[in-house]
Amino acid sequence: MKARKAVLVTRHKDVSPEGWITELVIWRLPAPVPPCRHRFKYRLAFVVGGRRVIGFDNERGKGDHFHIGGTERPYRFRGIEQLLEGFIREIERWRSARSR
Repeated sequence: MKARKAVLVTRHKDVSPEGWITELVIWRLPAPVPPCRHRFKYRLAFVVGGRRVIGFDNERGKGDHFHIGGTERPYRFRGIEQLLEGFIREIERWRSARSR
């Protein structure tokens, strides 16, 4: 029997005129990464001045979670579309808070 492999769904990196980095990496896996029940491995990061200020990721043993500043919180994964929407919403919230 042939083993299934991970498939890259997307890999994107953007650098804004301000030097802010937005990076997305999403893989579809043959099996979930425990304790997750879905078959995606992802890393979404928004980096300013060399520091990650917003991040969404999942890892073995920790599961789905997100980082805002220095705080880590659990994240309820409901699909790739919602993941991307939530990530962009947090970036917009961060940018809006700094433009006042």
